[in-house]
Amino acid sequence: MKIVIAPQNFKGSLTAYDAALAIQKGVLETCPDAETILIPVADGGDGTLDALVTGTNGTIHECAVVDPLGRNIRAQWGIMGDGYTAVIEMAKASGLVLLDRSERNPFVTSTYGTGELILEAIDKGYKNIIVGLGGSATNDGGIGMAQCLGYQFLDNEGNSLTATGQSLSEIRSIDVSNVDDRIFGVHFVGASDVTNLLCGEEGAAAIFGPQKGATEQDVLSLDKGLKNLAEVILEDLDIDVFKIISGGAAGGLGAGIVAFLRGDLVSGIDMVASTLGLEHNIETSDLIITGEGQTDRSSIFDKGPVGVAKIGSKYGVPTIILTGSLGKGYRQVYRHGVTAVFPISDRPMRFEVSLQRTRQLLQSTSERIMRLLLLGKNISNA
Repeated sequence: MKIVIAPQNFKGSLTAYDAALAIQKGVLETCPDAETILIPVADGGDGTLDALVTGTNGTIHECAVVDPLGRNIRAQWGIMGDGYTAVIEMAKASGLVLLDRSERNPFVTSTYGTGELILEAIDKGYKNIIVGLGGSATNDGGIGMAQCLGYQFLDNEGNSLTATGQSLSEIRSIDVSNVDDRIFGVHFVGASDVTNLLCGEEGAAAIFGPQKGATEQDVLSLDKGLKNLAEVILEDLDIDVFKIISGGAAGGLGAGIVAFLRGDLVSGIDMVASTLGLEHNIETSDLIITGEGQTDRSSIFDKGPVGVAKIGSKYGVPTIILTGSLGKGYRQVYRHGVTAVFPISDRPMRFEVSLQRTRQLLQSTSERIMRLLLLGKNISNA
């Protein structure tokens, strides 16, 4: 039996590679003769830097930036094995993981630090830059990043605004006179882990705002702000970001990549899968085991495990998701190529405890799944 093991990282607990090793150990406990192919994946969110850079034998670097609240930190970025493509994971500078739960507030967070990572790559001479979109703590439509690159966002009196979610509704014009022209000589690609539009019922604020600290009323205000930003972008930059697929990624940074960097947006999981040869390995496999921290309705919006499952369904290969928890609407993944979803928890436990036990839980759940598959095989042969 050939099994492709292709999880993404379990945020706050295991990297995708460590998760793959744990799953492999559980599989081999029951089926020691199984051929296991480990292909840790990412979808544009957390883990994209490791998947694209480490997976291609590239190099990791770091530089000084500010976090979503403007505090000084050091963040990693990388160069792929081809030697000319830089990879930036926005979550390294502007991610939710950088904040305590009590600090989450999409009105005051900014993508300015992501702009600093972009400047670092440009200063080093890179003309091809991939920006991983996902895991953000922000809902600023990319204006923080843009401000770092020289854009100014002005209110109705011509005053420059602080580039945060709070300012979105106040923007009346965009001043491009001080923009760093070097950005227009770079090919930017935003690798997205979702397909959401910028605004509306399935927009950046509505779907992802609550996990960033937004209340129901906050969501309405943020969505109104993003609509205002899109209108000003259309008026001043002549770019329509309203209906761009993945424009809502990373709190609207997807739309910002298009509007302010003149970049392109692609599916993160498709990019990673192509780079790592995932489809070639799936085509000749018997089973896929993938995984993520939580499986819920948002998983269908081009998240890693569902992207893996879509490749599997193309070749009739069943896909199992191992998940840390089940969220609202998780059953929708069954309409997108997923065969089964297995929560890995084996007893009631605090979240902090589950994070510490993720490796053990992945291993034991994988072992139980393989025993169940062997049982099914024995019954069918009886």
